[in-house]
Amino acid sequence: MADELTVTRNDEAGRCEIHVGDELGGFMEFRPASGDRTELPHTEVDPAFKGRGLGSALASEALSDLARRGDTIIPSCPFVAHYLSEHDVPGLSVDQPEQGDADAAGGGDRS
Repeated sequence: MADELTVTRNDEAGRCEIHVGDELGGFMEFRPASGDRTELPHTEVDPAFKGRGLGSALASEALSDLARRGDTIIPSCPFVAHYLSEHDVPGLSVDQPEQGDADAAGGGDRS
């Protein structure tokens, strides 16, 4: 089915990816931060898939995966921060970024 959505973790690239069929539809970057924390600096969805809910599907699956792994996240990506303000992710530990950290991350999501 061409419209099947799958979310996979790509440790080598440092991101979680969402595919629509065989096409990469978007990704959420992650990187190690101090201690046992993981920073989420950027989320991007291909404009060809805009309006199909890929960003939310990606965030839901990626954040649930991080919660299962016991990671504490720093949501410096504005899209992830907004998603978390509207959705509960059971078991997810969140450290809010310092204002300077969020600015340094370059902001920006394109979802």
